[in-house]
Amino acid sequence: MPARTLIQYFHWYTPDGGVLWREVAEKAPWLAEIGITDAWLPPAAKGASGAHSVGYDTYDLFDLGEFDQKGTVATKYGTKDELVAAAKALRAAGVGVILDVVFNHKMGADETERVHVRRANPDNRAEIEEEAFEATAHTRFTFPARAGKHSQFIWDARCFSGVDRIEDPGEDGVFKLVNEYGDGEWNTEVDLENGNFDYLMGANIEMRNNAVYEELKFWGRWVAEQLPVDGFRLDAAKHIPAWFFRDWVGHMRETVKPDLFVVAEFWQPDLQAKHTYLERVDKQLALFDVALHHRFHDASKAGGDFDLRTIFDGTLVQDMPDHAVTLVDNHDTQPLQAMEAPVETWFKPLAYALILLREQGVPCIFHPDLFGARYRDVGGDGQEHEVELPAIQCLPKLIEARKRFAHGPQTDVFDDPHVLVVIRHGTAEAPGCVMILTNREEATKTVELGPEAAGARFHDFLGHCGEEIEADGEGRLTLRVPGGSVSVWVRAG
Repeated sequence: MPARTLIQYFHWYTPDGGVLWREVAEKAPWLAEIGITDAWLPPAAKGASGAHSVGYDTYDLFDLGEFDQKGTVATKYGTKDELVAAAKALRAAGVGVILDVVFNHKMGADETERVHVRRANPDNRAEIEEEAFEATAHTRFTFPARAGKHSQFIWDARCFSGVDRIEDPGEDGVFKLVNEYGDGEWNTEVDLENGNFDYLMGANIEMRNNAVYEELKFWGRWVAEQLPVDGFRLDAAKHIPAWFFRDWVGHMRETVKPDLFVVAEFWQPDLQAKHTYLERVDKQLALFDVALHHRFHDASKAGGDFDLRTIFDGTLVQDMPDHAVTLVDNHDTQPLQAMEAPVETWFKPLAYALILLREQGVPCIFHPDLFGARYRDVGGDGQEHEVELPAIQCLPKLIEARKRFAHGPQTDVFDDPHVLVVIRHGTAEAPGCVMILTNREEATKTVELGPEAAGARFHDFLGHCGEEIEADGEGRLTLRVPGGSVSVWVRAG
């Protein structure tokens, strides 16, 4: 069984026009060939912004590009038939299908309702005004174009815990809906940022409503009947009570597939918060290693001043590697997005080498790093910017190196602040490799592979160094890496 390697097969600025599902189907065999084992697809349901929706402004979970809603039948990525074809192409190539699940909020309501609300302090949502008042809210979802197909469930104000916009009086803010759930308080077992981070945006789903709870379980079973499903990426887990995902993931494994791979977007670098969350969900899933992403970002900005020996300090992959999904960048950290903290291009080969060739964690590749991207958007300065994210030329070879050479016991040689070495010793059935990287000028390092490597010749699989090197009679060899780069030395032939 090859080591798991994910790809996030989209980014925030994936082009409109319904072409992504067709691209996934076309690229599936190549992805498998280079060593990708699972593809995380973007949210497939119809969003409130229709054909332009990235998918996180969820309108109708049961419209996968099938109904004429929000001005379009197809989603930004294509039709339901094209989605099913893409998922089947991935499965046929041996690549798992990971679906993005967006349960926190809904947008684009079909009707309004008169409701009672209480104002909450946006900076400390635990501070909720005692006095409730009447207002109009966008909280009724009837999906008239779908007309009850797949699900007859109607969402109304009882299905939500809060909203960020009211009418009559017209006001923006954070408003706690008054209903029979939670005694007027937000959900617990959520992140404590802003006092209580249950509320995120739009009409915030109330998981304590049992009808909602059952509908979301039903959707999970339904979507797995529509197309192959090998796992889920859970959106905005900081804002959803941990008990809900503990139960929902367990239910999916009981009813859909016992070995589903599940990773939650709990975007929180603090290790104690991650420990608490994992305990609450009975350690049934993995989390993205946010702290490692920030370490990569900081290292790329600092250049040769960064002490590479500390690159894994405070990270989930160092602390709980069996629950860590490691990443370099994603759709939220890319330039012009809300959590913008991109890793500099020069450092990305080093970062990817560290997550792909070590045994700890499950690495996740970001689509633009493999294929490149170009887009325009307005930044935080109010000005429009054009961004080009170049494809990382050695990334396909690094993914292939993980598949072919990242085997056997591991030795980390982290004794130099600017040169790191990772040795994978191989097994009787599969070869190993030696990875060397530096954030300064060209460097060399002598490593000892043992008598079994005596006289063996090695070359740089990435092609960054053109020479072959022969190990001496005791299995020692001195390896080279170009400045600000990485080399992966494997046995010649």
